[in-house]
Amino acid sequence: MKKIAIVTATRAEYGLLSPVIRELRKLESNLFKAELIVTGTHLNSNYGMTVEEIEKDDLRIDRRIEIPVDSCSEIDISNNQASALQKFTNLFAAEKYDAVMLLGDRYETLAIAIAAGNTRTPIFHLCGGDTTEGALDEWIRHSITKISYLHFVTNSDSDRRVVQLGENPSHVFNFGSTSIDNILSVATMGKTEALESIGMADCRYAVCTYHPVTMEIGNLDDQMYNFLLAIQNFEDIQFIVTKSNADQGGMRINQILNEAEKDIDNLHVFTSLGIKRYLSLMKYAEFVIGNSSSGIIEAPVFGVPTVNIGDRQKGRLRSASIINCGIYKNDIIDAIKEALSEKHKEISRNVISPYGDGHAAERIAKKAYQVIVDGNVDLKKKFYDIQFEV
Repeated sequence: MKKIAIVTATRAEYGLLSPVIRELRKLESNLFKAELIVTGTHLNSNYGMTVEEIEKDDLRIDRRIEIPVDSCSEIDISNNQASALQKFTNLFAAEKYDAVMLLGDRYETLAIAIAAGNTRTPIFHLCGGDTTEGALDEWIRHSITKISYLHFVTNSDSDRRVVQLGENPSHVFNFGSTSIDNILSVATMGKTEALESIGMADCRYAVCTYHPVTMEIGNLDDQMYNFLLAIQNFEDIQFIVTKSNADQGGMRINQILNEAEKDIDNLHVFTSLGIKRYLSLMKYAEFVIGNSSSGIIEAPVFGVPTVNIGDRQKGRLRSASIINCGIYKNDIIDAIKEALSEKHKEISRNVISPYGDGHAAERIAKKAYQVIVDGNVDLKKKFYDIQFEV
């Protein structure tokens, strides 16, 4: 039997992988199996025990692998990676998967990619070639690209960058972002239903996710306090905030948010909203704010303005609906005012997403299945040289 492993460690990356998992499961037979492996923050109560969201989605979970997710220091991150490297090397050596599918740029994903490399397990990588200059994710993502065999990129710029990294163009496929697939099929709740599901009445609101800018970890408290001071200037807007991820500094952000919620009337903090509810809330939001990639990729498809704070997402291909601003209070206030203006709302309603047409998942699954079943994988890497002048 041919087998592919799909690994998910966080709520955000699961949301992007879930449509691909469903498409791969449609292809299962006596000769092919798509195994879902759940790890990382999915299995930790401090991050919402989001494995329960996967269970509610009625997706079969084949394996649960617990790894530490502490993120207070560089040593914590390295310990987390060491555990992931050891456990996934054991798994891949024992199971001998025909491929493993990984998405993105997280530190534990790099460790899992190294485990696959050490066991000569082909990696099918999603979302390579993107750039996020304000985060450690930048070099992690490109490192995973160099270990990977197939590359499923989300846009033409990323396609070019992966080839520029020396990857053979015949192994690079620009099928678009699966987030567009999700938007078209998952955001099915109405505004009232979505708000009532989190205990809120009908109102004007913004959706926010704020992650650590891991290349600027030293001024994290100042960044959060500036954000909180800014939102208090908009008392008629409710701010629905999902907690940070497990990057270094994430626990500190969540601590600050928990304390601030007690004193700020228009701040509502949630550990996790789930994909369906999160995207449904985004659909009816006045704007999206923070520094998550969802403000860059998903929000424009809904015609919703984005206030993108700071440098975490610097370098990503973006639409005209996205307003970039600095990390200080007045910068954020000015950007929110622009997002609420009729002029910018009109711009946002008319943007065209550069991230595909909503059929990425089926194309990714079909190509992955074809390569696995054909079995003609050659892991000997040849650097693809491009012609250029210095």
